[in-house]
Amino acid sequence: MKAYLILEDGTVFTGTSIGSQREVISEIVFNTSMTGYLEVLTDPSYAGQAVVMTYPLIGNYGICHEDMESRKPWPDGYIVRELSRIPSNFRCEDTIQHFLEKYDIPGICGIDTRALTKILREKGTMNGMITTKAYADFAEPISRMKGHSAAGVVMKTTTKETYVLPGEGKRVALMDYGAKDNIARSLNQRGCQVTVYPADTPAEVVLAENPDGIMLSNGPGDPKENVEMIQEIKKMYQSDVPIFAICLGHQLMALANGMDTYKLKYGHRGGNHPVKDLETGRVYISSQNHGYVVDTDNLDPKLAEPAFVNVNDGTNEGLKYTGKNIFTVQYHPEACPGPLDSGYLFDRFLKMMEVKN
Repeated sequence: MKAYLILEDGTVFTGTSIGSQREVISEIVFNTSMTGYLEVLTDPSYAGQAVVMTYPLIGNYGICHEDMESRKPWPDGYIVRELSRIPSNFRCEDTIQHFLEKYDIPGICGIDTRALTKILREKGTMNGMITTKAYADFAEPISRMKGHSAAGVVMKTTTKETYVLPGEGKRVALMDYGAKDNIARSLNQRGCQVTVYPADTPAEVVLAENPDGIMLSNGPGDPKENVEMIQEIKKMYQSDVPIFAICLGHQLMALANGMDTYKLKYGHRGGNHPVKDLETGRVYISSQNHGYVVDTDNLDPKLAEPAFVNVNDGTNEGLKYTGKNIFTVQYHPEACPGPLDSGYLFDRFLKMMEVKN
C-alpha cells in the first residue's frame, strides 16, 4: 500500500506502508547507527518520536527478542529506505514487518532517507505525519502537525512497580525515567543488587532503603517538563549517597541544581559520536540518543565542572559535581546499540560506592 511522509514545512515523500496503517503525527528524528535497529526500536527514549534510520537496509537479520532494550518498542513511527522482507540470521525469531504490525507502529519505506536527513540537518528537527491517506490539500494536516507536542512520555515509559535484580554486592537504586534494560544489567553483571523504582517515587522512599548508590536513567522528552522529579532529585543530591546519571538523568540533575538545558537543532542519535574526557584528553566513541543538552556557558565551578565534551559540536557530555560523589554523562556507557568504550564508567561508579563505605 502507498504511504506518505508529510513534514510540517510542506515536504512530501511517497513510499510504501510498513507496519500498522494508522495515521500518526510525531517529531521526526534520525539515527545514524549501522546496526542495532531492534535496540533502537525498544529504547524508551524514542517515545513521542518517529525514527528515520540513515543506514539504507534495515531488517536483514530479523528480530531477536533477547536483544530488546525494554518490554516493547516505543517510537510513534519508523522510516527506512529499504526494508528486508527475508531476514537471514541463526538467531532470527521474527521479521521486522510483523514486529511493527504486532505493536501497531506505522512506518514507511522506499523513500530517500538521505534527502530527508539532509532536510532535518539543515532546517532542524520538525514534526511530520505518516499516513496512507492521499491528501488533496496539506494545509489541514500541517496545521495539526504544528500544534503537536509529546507530553508525559516519562511516566508512559517508566516501570509501574518497584522490582529487584538480586546481587551479592553493592545495593543500587535505579530511578527509571525510561531506562534501557542494559543499565540495570550492566550494574547487575558487576555484582550489584539493583532495585528499580518508578520515576515518580519520592526521594524519601529511596533514601529510606539506605542504598550504596543511586543511578538516574535515560528517558524521553523535554527534561524541563519533569518538575516534580527534579525536586526529588534535588533531595537525592543533598544526601551523601553516590550518584551516577545517564542522559535524561544527567539533564535532570543539572536542572535540580539551577542549571539550564536547551534543545539541539537536530540532536545526537547513533552509535558513532566522539566524546572527549577532559581529565585525560582521551576520546571515546559513544552511543547517544538525545535532543537536549545542558548549558554550561555560565557554569559555577563551585557547583560542577565539565567532565566530557562532544568533539563534533563542543556541547557538554558530562559533569563532575564539586565536593560530591556525583558524576553524570549525556551519552550511553551501556551502549546497545553502540561501542562499549565507555563501560568503564560503571566501574568508576562502583569505586565511588566503595570509597563512600
